[in-house]
Amino acid sequence: MSELSKLEHRDSFDIPETELYPYYDPTPRQKGSYRLEDFIIQRTLGTGSFGRVHLVRSKHNLRFYAIKVLNKARIVKLKQVEHTNNEHGILELVQHPFIVNIWGAFQDCANLYMVMDFVPGGELFTLLRRSNRFPDPVAKFYAAEVALALNYLHTHGIIYRDLKPENILLNHDGHIKITDFGFAKSCRHTYTLCGTPDYIAPEILLQGRYGKGVDWYALGVLIFEMLYGLPPYHQPDNNTILLYERISRGPLHIQWPAGFGERAKDLIIHLMDVEPTKRYGNLHRGAQDIFAHSWFAEVDWDKMTKREFTAPYMPQITGEGDASAFECYPEDNASLTYGQAALDPFGYAFPGFEYRAPSAY
Repeated sequence: MSELSKLEHRDSFDIPETELYPYYDPTPRQKGSYRLEDFIIQRTLGTGSFGRVHLVRSKHNLRFYAIKVLNKARIVKLKQVEHTNNEHGILELVQHPFIVNIWGAFQDCANLYMVMDFVPGGELFTLLRRSNRFPDPVAKFYAAEVALALNYLHTHGIIYRDLKPENILLNHDGHIKITDFGFAKSCRHTYTLCGTPDYIAPEILLQGRYGKGVDWYALGVLIFEMLYGLPPYHQPDNNTILLYERISRGPLHIQWPAGFGERAKDLIIHLMDVEPTKRYGNLHRGAQDIFAHSWFAEVDWDKMTKREFTAPYMPQITGEGDASAFECYPEDNASLTYGQAALDPFGYAFPGFEYRAPSAY
């Protein structure tokens, strides 16, 4: 979802992983067969170069969902077909309490539609900017939930590749939901240059082979940003050349703020190590080095996985369809163009999306 708001925010080894605290749900979600007329479109939650995200309500079960609408011609033009199909396929595969659910996907002549959870608390980015920075226990809570989600993805062979506060949503109970899997990939290693500049790991900049270590690097950046308010190498003038130079030099050159906790500092340094083979999460014990770090000493990981801790911030939600945590966007009558009959030269490119031609309505 937050992928569609990047203009408003920030543009975006052979050792087996130890399966720590794996999440298993014996009652997997039931994915349905949907079409556009099953929903009442309420408002826009986000916009971007490919389309927009709408808050919708089902005419059948009256539940609220978020529908991500992507224009097929724009996806093809910008060469994002693989990323789009990856996002859909991975969301179909995963199920975890800290990852947004997908309930179904379909297409018509012009657009793709992904029916997902509506997560009403808005972005962690918004809460962080409003707070300026988080106290240590608050940052630790969100970092722990993110670490559990990343470990789950890695044990299923998935690299996320776009961790940042904009892609972490807050549910009605204050717990997180990671969203926007447009850069995620099912593989052990890849070479693609992608991500958000402040969060890109050094090995991605070298355009060589990299793996899940880039996600653990991004976790280090996230912890720093939550505790300080800005990423460690942030350039206020958007000078990416200088930014990438500082990333390449590594965390030993970070200018640490006064009063920054030593335990948090130690974990960040180990997560952001320039050498992937020396980085926490990539060593022999895998994610255990992260979960067992002294900064997380008071965290009961089993209870954290089961969401038995009370979240530090409870979104002010007045009802199930309350979207007040999201920015207001001009509607521009965009939804009136959905489902119209037209030539469709690109339907073949998205085989995972059930085809719903206008004549089917």
